[in-house]
Amino acid sequence: MSPINKIKLNKLRKSLDKLDNSFIKLVKKRTTIVKKVLKLKENKSQIVDKKRIKFILNQVRKKSIKNKIDPKVTNRIWKNMILSYIDFERRNFKKK
Repeated sequence: MSPINKIKLNKLRKSLDKLDNSFIKLVKKRTTIVKKVLKLKENKSQIVDKKRIKFILNQVRKKSIKNKIDPKVTNRIWKNMILSYIDFERRNFKKK
């Protein structure tokens, strides 16, 4: 790699790091909301809402296409996020 490209690469990586830091803050906010949602659920069976998951993934696909983002990438990100939060809810569910 040329020295100029190395400099460009480092600059781009710093931009990515900055975005990642912003993303971490968003994940924290999302987690706070998920905790509130979980408190409202009375049964563990309410954790997975297939209809809502389908709706969310459909919306993500539409928004991805509209914003010229590869929908396969966003679908994977959202699916993994949803599965991670399902796991989080199952681990933190407190029977009332």
